[in-house]
Amino acid sequence: MRVLMIAPPGAGKGTQGARIAAHFGVPHLATGDLLRRHVARGTPLGRTVQAYLDRGGLVPDRLMQDLVRKALADATTGGGGYVLDGYPRNPAQAWAAYQIATSIGATAQVALHLRTDDDEVVRRLLARAGIEHRSDDTEPVIRRRLALYHEVTEPILTWYDRRGILLSIDGMPDADRVTAAVIPALEARRACHVDRPGPVPELLIAAGAVSCG
Repeated sequence: MRVLMIAPPGAGKGTQGARIAAHFGVPHLATGDLLRRHVARGTPLGRTVQAYLDRGGLVPDRLMQDLVRKALADATTGGGGYVLDGYPRNPAQAWAAYQIATSIGATAQVALHLRTDDDEVVRRLLARAGIEHRSDDTEPVIRRRLALYHEVTEPILTWYDRRGILLSIDGMPDADRVTAAVIPALEARRACHVDRPGPVPELLIAAGAVSCG
């Protein structure tokens, strides 16, 4: 099973991603964890990433693509699957992920979207911030992150829908109830999967991720 996790912060994609990976016996590729491992091991990629982090910068897309390419290649050796969590986050990354996966014969079978209400996400993240003593997760900061998700990430759902691989699940119940809905739905998708790339969507062209000229 090859699954992309698409959800706003606080929707539970890390929890559900780990449970899906365990159920299907595939790696859970959380990009944040992968970056931290490379940094901790001092790999060439990790050293480059650390340099950006030390300067307070964002990790460039090209480095994220290298990270994802290696992770997917390792995960799918011998025909294995994966759960990719934390990538893609914008149209350019969505197109890059598709090109990478196509090149190794491992395109996603399902783009799993966890639907949540912004107010519930704020409540969850504020509760988590209190437990973890995270002073940076204030309500204004969380709402800015949500606004960015709606503006930048959410539009890629249109493409996955056109490809016929979008699966949208209510992420509002507790984690166990969400899992109870997700796993049977993924099992059903696996039984009848057909990956349809579909047309290159206008949103990717507009973002400059695809050249059609």
